Amino acid sequence: MTKINTSLHSSRRKSRKAHYRAPSSVRRVIMSAPLNKELREKYNVRSIPIRKDDEVIITRGSNKGREGKVTSVYRLKYVVHIERVSREKSNGQSVPIGIHPSNCAIIKLKLDKDRENILERIKKGREIKAKAKEDA
Repeated sequence: MTKINTSLHSSRRKSRKAHYRAPSSVRRVIMSAPLNKELREKYNVRSIPIRKDDEVIITRGSNKGREGKVTSVYRLKYVVHIERVSREKSNGQSVPIGIHPSNCAIIKLKLDKDRENILERIKKGREIKAKAKEDA
C-alpha cells in the first residue's frame, strides 16, 4: 500500500521533529479549534484556526465548562490564553493557564473579511464533495 500524503512522515521521530520545528504558518493550522454545534450547522465547517478575540468554551481538563475570550495565541508553545482562566503564583501574582485549542470549542467567531473568505471557501469545497458523492 502506498502512502496517501508523501509530505508527511510516518516515523515517530521525524513526525515529532516536524511538529516542534514547524514554522508559524504551519502552527496556525495545527492550532485549529472545533466550532460548537450551532456554528457548525451555520457555516458547514467543523474547525478553524483559532485567533485572538474568539470566544471559546473549554471542553476538556480541569477547567472544563469555563468560557471566555481568547486573549493571546501562543504559537511557540501551542497554547491559547483565555481571559479569567488563570492561577495564583505563590507570591500572589496571577498567571494565565495555557490551553491547547483542540481542548476548546469556539462559541463566537471574530469575523473579518479574511475569515469570512476562509469559511466560504471551506463551505464551497464541502458542497462540491457532497454533490460528487450523490452523483456517484
